[in-house]
Amino acid sequence: MENIIGRHRECEELRRLYAGKHADFVAVCGRRRVGKTYLIRQFFNGQFTFSHAGISPSDLKTSNLLRSQLQGFGYSLRYYGAELDHELRDWFEAFHELIRLLENRRNGDRQVVFIDEMPWLDTPRSGFISALENFWNGWGAHQDDLLLIVCGSATSWMMDKLINSHGGLYGRITKEIHLEPFSLAECHEYYRRNGIELTRLDQIQAYMMLGGIPFYLTALKKGLSFVQNVDALFFEKNAPFAMELTRMFASLFTNHQDYVKVVSLLATHSLGFSRGEIAKMAGFESGSHLTDIIDSLKHSDFITEYIPFGEKRKTPKYKLTDCFTLFHLHFLDKASAGNPHFWQDNFQTPAIQAWSGFAFENFCFRHLPQIKRALGISGIHCQAQPWLGGTTDGRAQIDMLLIRNDRVINVCEMKFTQSPFEFTADDEADIRRKLSILQSATKTKYALHPTLITTFHMPQNKYSGIIQNTITMDDFFQDG
Repeated sequence: MENIIGRHRECEELRRLYAGKHADFVAVCGRRRVGKTYLIRQFFNGQFTFSHAGISPSDLKTSNLLRSQLQGFGYSLRYYGAELDHELRDWFEAFHELIRLLENRRNGDRQVVFIDEMPWLDTPRSGFISALENFWNGWGAHQDDLLLIVCGSATSWMMDKLINSHGGLYGRITKEIHLEPFSLAECHEYYRRNGIELTRLDQIQAYMMLGGIPFYLTALKKGLSFVQNVDALFFEKNAPFAMELTRMFASLFTNHQDYVKVVSLLATHSLGFSRGEIAKMAGFESGSHLTDIIDSLKHSDFITEYIPFGEKRKTPKYKLTDCFTLFHLHFLDKASAGNPHFWQDNFQTPAIQAWSGFAFENFCFRHLPQIKRALGISGIHCQAQPWLGGTTDGRAQIDMLLIRNDRVINVCEMKFTQSPFEFTADDEADIRRKLSILQSATKTKYALHPTLITTFHMPQNKYSGIIQNTITMDDFFQDG
């Protein structure tokens, strides 16, 4: 467990579950590469009564996916001591053999069963879910020493088939653990432990690209500058992450090209789009298929849903909030093709500076607990969202509204800069204009607090007095 960074609440929950005196069925969800498998294996130090991982269908060189998955499950049963002298015929037999194994290995201690990448086991017409229902409802739920933990990166499958099941597994999940990406503070701890030297500004830029995904952090190399690392990871020949987006989506979603089409559209606008706008602009029929895509992307932590402040129709919008996907869609294209030093050659160009502003906004939305802490409002419920509104006489776009239950709205301006940001007369006039349009368009009765979120401390001058609160990058390195 000493190798686990962060994950304090999750580890405490796993301790409680392990000490339990009744059967528990635990579902661990989260974005692919976020560290679900690592957490469970490290916490239990690999000491499982039985463990198995589903095989990615894209890795199977056969049309008989069911047979291959059953064959792999049979190998795992034998590894843990099952006396199995034939190939498994179906999932009912597979779970029957698992029951036999667990009963033979019972010794009075908690029996921990870990099934990783469970969605991959549910191949078409395999009967997997029916067999799992039979296993749990007919036997597992009655074993007070059983702790069954299942993982899956296909979060929509985990939600539909397990957590929100309307079939035989309805209400059977006793605990859901949703694993989030690392915070900036947890990334900082990873760098410290692994001897990777990056400035605080570099660490924020790394987060803007890699999104606090532990697997991606492991690819950073000691001895290289941050700029060199970016080229090594994305732009050099055979760079490890050059094809990561396609591979990741292909492993998670059927017809993954449609999912890429949706996130590619959302990457073009920081405010995102409504479902109807997505259908029209991406060329989808506005039916169940698009609904499934949006729900899957939302459950898998790629996009975020919000209701625009002050709108009477309450039409949800969806914005792309996965940092890695946003970076990949901006730069892993023809513009960078063939240049192994693309980032070293271009990191100070206007195009990349424009991306930095967009990505910094996204970074801030990923660190709302740290923003609330810096404002001294950790205990106050808030909603955070971008805003665009006004009339033909005047329109305004605001990076973030932090709408608080104590009747205050922090009107947040986000400035990613390489040096301290100095307020000018134009900046002050622009904020006053935005406040006026927001007040007029929404008729809000809340107090409006202009708030600057930036990298370095802001020098005080005669124009900066309009700012009520300033949050800098140092505040993001604190735990939320």
